[in-house]
Order: sequence, then structure tokens, then C-alpha cells
Amino acid sequence: MKERKKYRTVVLSDIHLGSKYSKVAQAADFLASVDAETLIFNGDTIDGWQLQKKDNAFWGVEHSRFFRIIMKMVEQHGTEVYFLRGNHDDFLDKIIPMIMGKLNILKDMILESGGKKFFVTHGDVFDSVTSNMKWVAKLGDVMYNFLLMINVLYNRIQSLFGRPYYSFSQAIKNKVKKAVAASSDFDKMLTDMARVKGCQGVICGHIHRPEDRMIDGIRYLNSGDWVETMSALVEDSEGNWEIVYYKENQAV
Repeated sequence: MKERKKYRTVVLSDIHLGSKYSKVAQAADFLASVDAETLIFNGDTIDGWQLQKKDNAFWGVEHSRFFRIIMKMVEQHGTEVYFLRGNHDDFLDKIIPMIMGKLNILKDMILESGGKKFFVTHGDVFDSVTSNMKWVAKLGDVMYNFLLMINVLYNRIQSLFGRPYYSFSQAIKNKVKKAVAASSDFDKMLTDMARVKGCQGVICGHIHRPEDRMIDGIRYLNSGDWVETMSALVEDSEGNWEIVYYKENQAV
């Protein structure tokens, strides 16, 4: 049996449970392979937008397994679990803040790591399109799901000819997200807010693009997503952060 990796903190975002394109099985496998003192789901864990559409919503046995693994981490390892609100799970606004033992449901939080403070937030409130034009954001979500469907068909054909997997849906979304981020100064506003809150770093999600870089002296960390990238942020016992990917994690 492969040895479980031990971390001080694990951060996942944008799992989009309820969407048929969510890699819930892989997310569950990843969680089953790690021990963590703190586990943070940084927004869009449950896709309320898709669950409202009865024809699109998908919920199966893997979703139950996903939550069983989380409860096992709490019961057997004392893991502190945080669910932070994102734009797709904005229904959490009705109950935030809620604390039940080791389970915390919050809007955002401050995390101390390696002698520094990190502002942890999904990040959608710093996206001008998501915040000010929700109908445009929902239209974009419909188009993205359409691209994911086409992407599945495209790669089935690719595999018949022995060609490698290629995600043009992710490529298109990255270009759109980069344009939106540039026009709204997404990452700059996040790091500015972290500075205002007296933090030396920010941990976010939302744009489905894992990153680790410095912006004007503030460390910017993005955990990616579990629709295509399948990535997470992990912190070791010394306070060191890195981006890990499901495929690499499973190969070890």
C-alpha cells in the first residue's frame, strides 16, 4: 500500500460537485492519499448553478465517497475542515458563518503559515464580471460546459488515431480568464486586499489556473481546479507551499 503523504495544510478549489464534468472520483482518490492538519475547500466545491438545472445535475456514489473520506479525516486524524464560499456555491451565504466542531463554513479566512499570514478567499468578488454581471458569468458557464462536452468527443476521436489528449476547452477558458483577469486586475486586487489585511500572501481559486508567484511583495497562490487541471496546494510542516497535480501524485 502506498504511504499516505502528510501535510500541514491542503487546499482544493473549484471541484464543482454536481457538474458531470467534475473529477470527483479523482478528488476523492487524492484526499484518500493524504493526511492533513487543515483541509480547505476554497469555493465552488458544490456547483449550485448546475444543481439548479435538473437535466444537467449529476450526483452519484462517488460524491458520497468524497464526503465519507472527509469525515474519516476528521474522525481519525482530527483534521480541521473549512468550506469557503465561492460564486457557484453562493447559497452558503444563507448560513455563513457556521462552525460545528471541526467543520467550518466561512466566507474567507486568514491562515498562518511559516510565520506569515495568508488571506484565503475564492476570489470571485474580485472578478468584475462575476460580481457585477452575474448573467454574463452564467452564460460563460453554459458555454464552458458546452466546450467540455465537445472536448470529450474530440479526444475520443484523437484516441482512435493514437494522438495525445488535448484540452482546447481549457485553452479557450485560460485565454478568456486571462483577458478577464487583465481587464479587472484580478490578481492585483487580491494581493492588494491581502496587504490591507496585514497578510504576506493570498490563496485563491476561481480562475481554474494554478499559480505560485510574487506580486509586489505579496505571494499569490492559486490552487487550480478539479474539472480539468486536477491540482491542489499543499503546505509541509516547515511552512513550504507547492502546487501538486493528481496525475503526478498518483504516479509516485
